[in-house]
Amino acid sequence: MPAPWISLPFYYLAVKRMGWVFTVKTFIAVALVSVFTEVHAHFITMTVSNPFYVAMFGGALTGVGLIILFRHKSSLGGVNIVALYVQDKYGIRVGHLQMAIDLAVIAMSLAIVPAEATLASVVGVVAMNLTIAMNHRPGRYVGM
Repeated sequence: MPAPWISLPFYYLAVKRMGWVFTVKTFIAVALVSVFTEVHAHFITMTVSNPFYVAMFGGALTGVGLIILFRHKSSLGGVNIVALYVQDKYGIRVGHLQMAIDLAVIAMSLAIVPAEATLASVVGVVAMNLTIAMNHRPGRYVGM
């Protein structure tokens, strides 16, 4: 588990550039994901026979969840905050920037992660970020 202080620079950027409302919503979203991740295992047991199918389906579903958060002025912290800021400031789409960052992280893990798991991660990252890139555009959705 990463040290909690690692997120502080991202939250600082969120407060300074995205505002307090965005930052508080993001903090709540991150906390809820943590809680539901822990609770989930107590209610549902899954057996995975094809990690590539799970990665594709899970990646697409995660992309939809992130779009919902983004459209309601929230995120899951970290790279999401940076990507949303860069999109607002420079027009580089969130899905494209996150794809590049996620693939760079996966590339750095090649030396220590088994090939099948790495390839499944690539499938999940591509599914998630393509879902975001195709469906989340500034101005496409105007919510209150």
